[in-house]
Amino acid sequence: MDQTHHASETSLSIKGLQLSFGAVQVLNDVNMDIRQGEFIVLLGGSGSGKSTILNCIAGLLDVTDGQIFINGKNVTWDEPKDRGIGMVFQSYALYPQMSVRGNLAFGLKNARLPRDEIAKRIDRAAGILQIGDYLDRRPAALSGGQRQRVAIGRALVRDVDLFLFDEPLSNLDAKLRAELRVEIKRLHETLGNTMVYVTHDQIEAMTLADRIALLRDGVIQQFASPGEIYRKPVNLYVAGFIGSPSMNFISGEIADGQFRFHDRAISLDGYDGHPRDGAAILGVRPEHTGFQADGPESGIQATVELQEHMGAESVIYLRLDGQRFALRTPDDTHYPEGTRLNLSFDIARASLFDPQSELRL
Repeated sequence: MDQTHHASETSLSIKGLQLSFGAVQVLNDVNMDIRQGEFIVLLGGSGSGKSTILNCIAGLLDVTDGQIFINGKNVTWDEPKDRGIGMVFQSYALYPQMSVRGNLAFGLKNARLPRDEIAKRIDRAAGILQIGDYLDRRPAALSGGQRQRVAIGRALVRDVDLFLFDEPLSNLDAKLRAELRVEIKRLHETLGNTMVYVTHDQIEAMTLADRIALLRDGVIQQFASPGEIYRKPVNLYVAGFIGSPSMNFISGEIADGQFRFHDRAISLDGYDGHPRDGAAILGVRPEHTGFQADGPESGIQATVELQEHMGAESVIYLRLDGQRFALRTPDDTHYPEGTRLNLSFDIARASLFDPQSELRL
């Protein structure tokens, strides 16, 4: 491919990124090509390396090995201010003695922008983020959600191609988080800039991302669309991380086109993959499990232990061959403890894994 064409389409490129603190390897051979205008979420648990990658992109950490390109330019050793990025942190980090307007203008004044240009950029950011009514207030007079909008606004006025968000909503309560999530989605659709967003919250990841990079111990496990990660997790870790309640796993073996466990057999007709005979783990999501409370006993029976009512739906926890098994159901169903349910699995939406490699079959 022609290099100039490639550079214009690829907003951010990370090649062979390694980062070690002494003997501890924090990032291990991270590679990502992010297209212009994509919304990418770095998702993972504590210590997975997601914020570390963001800090490397921002230039706040020196990489041990590898290269980072922004709009085709190698910025691996550039100062943060020279990378053309806007960054929003978990803590708002606003100057308490300045008004909102002063906070938004601070970086632009340091960059010696003309006064009318600063005013224009602040008005534009305030309009997009709906913070125009409190430009003259100080941060102490704002709610958490308003402060986070101002923090986003401070990145927005910089007029950059690449925005980096480091868990920007994790200090807010659940209702505000949901509201600001919608705002950030709308902001991305309005601006069309490339955004890289770090979170440990899978709902944020699934709702915001064009693609998710799911990390574990500094290694990208899967880099794909939310739908792909949900439907076809590449390994057991990804399968168990995405989804709430998480995927149910049953150990057994594949033989003659069937998955067999404890003298029961499930046909694998319609399975989307390449199952091969031998030991396997069947993964079925709680929402892809059917059940009947009456009628003749089918081959797969489980006993109700607990039912959680969650408003529009319920989660029923069952005991199946000595292990816990969750299924999701509309909330108008109620089954007392001890009820026997006949289960059926939607094999077309199930996943099979190799117990040794833990990879999807």
